[in-house]
Amino acid sequence: MKHLFLVRHAKSSWADESLSDRERPLNARGISQLAPLGNTLKSVGAFEGEVYSSSARRAVATLQGILPDTVAAERYHTLSALYTFDYRRLLAWLEEQADAPQITLVGHNPALLELAQSLLKQPPEQLPTASVIHIRLSIKHWRQIGRGKGKLVTLITPKDYSYAHFERKLKKRARTAGDDPARDIPKALHHQLDRLRQLERGVALGLDDEFLHQYRIAIRRSRAIAESVQDVTGDKSLAKGVKTLKRHARATGPLRDLHVFLQDLPELCADDAEIRAALQIWFEREAASHHKKLAKRLKSKRYQDSLEHWRNLIDSRKFQKSAATLRPKDIRRALERRIKEFNKRTAELMHTSPDEDIHRLRKQLKRIRYLMELDAKTWKRNLKILKERQELYGRFQDLHVQTLLLDQFRQAAPEVLPAALNGIVETLGNHKANARKQILTLGGLDGAPL
Repeated sequence: MKHLFLVRHAKSSWADESLSDRERPLNARGISQLAPLGNTLKSVGAFEGEVYSSSARRAVATLQGILPDTVAAERYHTLSALYTFDYRRLLAWLEEQADAPQITLVGHNPALLELAQSLLKQPPEQLPTASVIHIRLSIKHWRQIGRGKGKLVTLITPKDYSYAHFERKLKKRARTAGDDPARDIPKALHHQLDRLRQLERGVALGLDDEFLHQYRIAIRRSRAIAESVQDVTGDKSLAKGVKTLKRHARATGPLRDLHVFLQDLPELCADDAEIRAALQIWFEREAASHHKKLAKRLKSKRYQDSLEHWRNLIDSRKFQKSAATLRPKDIRRALERRIKEFNKRTAELMHTSPDEDIHRLRKQLKRIRYLMELDAKTWKRNLKILKERQELYGRFQDLHVQTLLLDQFRQAAPEVLPAALNGIVETLGNHKANARKQILTLGGLDGAPL
């Protein structure tokens, strides 16, 4: 069994027409692709064998930008023979290789794509820059390589492993004027559903945490819009769909909490490398376990059926008719009710109140925000203020969750640096107390448009 990784170089520049093709460098986008591409190749095991690159400047720059420090110098090579656009030359070169179990090749199109197409019975049609194809070959020796002898393990493109590249030409929200809820709401729900489906691959691969974060936002926004329509119109036809969205959001919560914790870990541990390493290993293992479950869930028939049911609901005549009855004054009345409830709970909040009370206020704040977004033009300035407040409540919740996570670690490994761990817990407690003070000083919300 052999493994072949074909890596197309990152995006190159055509700005200097005086340069030969071999001398063309990477452009800014290509340079930005290197770090996430390197992380992707490491995660799929592409650096476990021999690594070869074309001698072209853009390919060498790609190789240098993706190699981890753990790859010994004798295991990566730059060869003039690999600067080719003819897949037959690559095939002939591979046939001459020794019996290494794995080869990673950084090169050029059309040679790489046509090589993959010759080896695979169901080949990909495209290989964008900074993409990787992993092919498994049922052969004992490289000289046996030939047409149709490979099996595609995976094709991963920048849109799969980097949220920044995924979102380049996509919109987070539907293009709506914001002044006609009856027209805008169905359009917004369709847009969020399409966005969910687009984000699923990035979530399942788990190569960039931001995919999960944006996936959760799309679920929450869909749910909030639907709940707001129910609140304003009294129409309960979306109840089942809302319940399903809530279940999907809940399934992603533990993994997102772990992502946030791991991002904050360097600051929490300060200069204590030992406790940082211990916590990182333990929580990365926890995150991997949760990710595996989530990826399996996304592939399940139940999940797929639930989103199809949701699409049918928002396409239904009953929902379209219900949305058509929405008027800004109806949204205003619903907002008044929610703001009144929020202000009542805020007035009852004390410095001794349990964390759950603040968490409940945070969720109410989200619902108020999403209601305002049904008539975004009227509430534009209020929304800006609301988002700033929401960040503070969200930070408090993160600190609460991180304290719980550290308690879990302490129970699982009580012998691991207890003094250092106590110091981190104390720091979290102080940050949380300060966030609580800030929340208490804010008071209630003004229910009138600014």
